[in-house]
Amino acid sequence: MTLPFRSVACLLLALLRVPEAHAWGPDGHRIVAELAQRHLSPAAEAQVERLLAPEHTRRLADVATWADELQDDPSQQRLWHATRALHYVNFHDRSCDYQPPRDCPDGRCVVAGLAHYVAVLGDRRQSDARRLQALKFVVHFVGDIHQPLHAGYRDDKGGNLYQVRFEGHGSNLHKVWDSGLLGTRRLAWQDYARQLDARGPVALPPAAAASYAAWAEASCRATRDIYPPARTLGDAYVARWRPLEEQRLREAGRRLAELLERTLD
Repeated sequence: MTLPFRSVACLLLALLRVPEAHAWGPDGHRIVAELAQRHLSPAAEAQVERLLAPEHTRRLADVATWADELQDDPSQQRLWHATRALHYVNFHDRSCDYQPPRDCPDGRCVVAGLAHYVAVLGDRRQSDARRLQALKFVVHFVGDIHQPLHAGYRDDKGGNLYQVRFEGHGSNLHKVWDSGLLGTRRLAWQDYARQLDARGPVALPPAAAASYAAWAEASCRATRDIYPPARTLGDAYVARWRPLEEQRLREAGRRLAELLERTLD
């Protein structure tokens, strides 16, 4: 059977296309959102539920992946292209020292994007529709900024170009951190969130809770060591690095809850 030229060309383009970098994948983002909602005060949760009402939900987890889903919605392409660079930040080198003019030109990075949408969310003069949109971006970007490969310094598209083998299949490092490590627990995201929450409050570095740049710098520092010297990732890699991934999820959940408390209450 001979494929038409156009079909062959489309297949080659699909194989060559580097996927967009999605921090944590859907389950990771929902876990962060659920961890946060479990620790909101009644007043902050009431504000969240009021803003979410047009989405026919009361749960942050139900809108946690919306910012990624924009790219597949034909009616939202303008917003996707305007915000796609706000999912990550590229540092200059392994020092992971955030310098806005260099690392976030024109505010086009997750640090500035998070600050912008937090300001919109907290502005009671804005319409509820704009504040709802801001809430969805904030929930998502807090997850993004805690994923180490969304704050790297290597020119490999957040690990998408770093090919590895994981659980017997070809993959890339970003996908492993996106969902592969979490998938080794073999848990539904709701059960995973409950297990992480049962560990109790996660300790945070002093004075870092309100600094988006510090969150990104911590993610960047983590990328120094997570690149494996061998490209086949086995149980030893999972045992070493899944605890860090779970730690970052727990930190993201706590910080999102505290951020919503400050912004909404």
